Amino acid sequence: MFEKILIANRGEVALRVMRAARELGVKTVAVYSTEDADTLPVRYADESVCIGPAPANQSYLVMSSIIAAAKNTGAQAIHPGYGFLAENADFARLCVEHDLVWIGPSAECIEQMGDKARARETMMGCGVPCVPGSDGAVETVEEAAAFANRVGYPVLIKASAGGGGKGMREVHDPADLESQFKAAKMEAGAAFGNDEVYIEKLVLRPRHVEVQVIGDDHGNRVVLCERDCSIQRRHQKLLEEAPSPALDEETRRAMSVAATKAMRAVDYRNAGTIEFLLDTDGRFYFMEMNTRVQVEHPVTEMITGTDIIKEQLRVAAGEPVSCASRSPFSPNGHAIEFRINAEDPDADFRPCPGTITRFRPPAGPGVRVETYLEEGARISPYYDSLVAKLIVWGSTRDEAIARGKRALQEFQIEGVATTIPFHQKVLETVAFNKGNVYTDFIETQMGE
Repeated sequence: MFEKILIANRGEVALRVMRAARELGVKTVAVYSTEDADTLPVRYADESVCIGPAPANQSYLVMSSIIAAAKNTGAQAIHPGYGFLAENADFARLCVEHDLVWIGPSAECIEQMGDKARARETMMGCGVPCVPGSDGAVETVEEAAAFANRVGYPVLIKASAGGGGKGMREVHDPADLESQFKAAKMEAGAAFGNDEVYIEKLVLRPRHVEVQVIGDDHGNRVVLCERDCSIQRRHQKLLEEAPSPALDEETRRAMSVAATKAMRAVDYRNAGTIEFLLDTDGRFYFMEMNTRVQVEHPVTEMITGTDIIKEQLRVAAGEPVSCASRSPFSPNGHAIEFRINAEDPDADFRPCPGTITRFRPPAGPGVRVETYLEEGARISPYYDSLVAKLIVWGSTRDEAIARGKRALQEFQIEGVATTIPFHQKVLETVAFNKGNVYTDFIETQMGE
């Protein structure tokens, strides 16, 4: 195992990695911007290094500063968390070039799965079901029209290098294809420096179901059940649960087999997530692979008894996945994660930065809160608006929902608007309680 690692991130995920490392006896180095100088992760780490001013492109995204901080503190490895440089193949490669272990999959794997069109080709080649789509990038409106006419509308235009809903456009009417195609390319170029797009058949009213996987250098390919992440706004997840209430055992096994095929096809090592769309007939299709740990990983931890961050550290240190002997996994109970953001749901989830004047998280059996904030802490306008992740576990889904209602009611946050009222409303809907949740949930079930 490593003696010291650097966490190239901030906030809740930085603290999460530091705590896992401390339990393994590994020292940690925090990097921080001037905006984050007095935050809990910086105080918690064994060492800390300031890497620049508040804007991320002058601090958390400056690869050379992070590499220098690691070398100067004697860190042996870098954990990227999620966001920022977590899926940046160039950064992964730079770490290796400077004799630093990258705690994640190889740069080649990040590149292969980060290019959505290439990832799709790879999955089709190994027998993983894929939504009918274009063969690689689509260069012209004429090519796009030919594909759409062949498979039928609606279609979905997606940025090849995309993520988070950027460079993504639904087209339901042929008359809108040209304008949406140009808009998607423009947005993709601005967001990713790559304006390539591809097109696939749009699956109507899908569920978003993803599978947590971990691979190591010893041939282990472990599947840690699935999560349902269908409650989203603008393709950003708001609530996740595990296992998915939509899967029967036959579909769960089939999805696990597909995920294992995907891992083997790219020789995947470390933690990752394979995302699928599940249609109303129970068929599932590969959507993309996230080559990092996910925000919602705690719900999987709660139903499998596995610390995914510790497994990441073990695998990167050359050790086998410690939970491999317990595979295949069957879900134990049910877990739900509520992303508590400093956003106003009544104003289209507008970010609400500010100072937290009161912070009283809930407690009790089956309740877990992941946060880096405390009273007097400031939600910065420079970064994402995540305040905390509230995770609840129950022996059944109904118990988890009841525990979620109790915990949300007890969670006291003042000084900024949060999404707590939104989550409380979700738990009151008939559709959610019945498990009938699709990616259009907010539009169809939440009214105004």
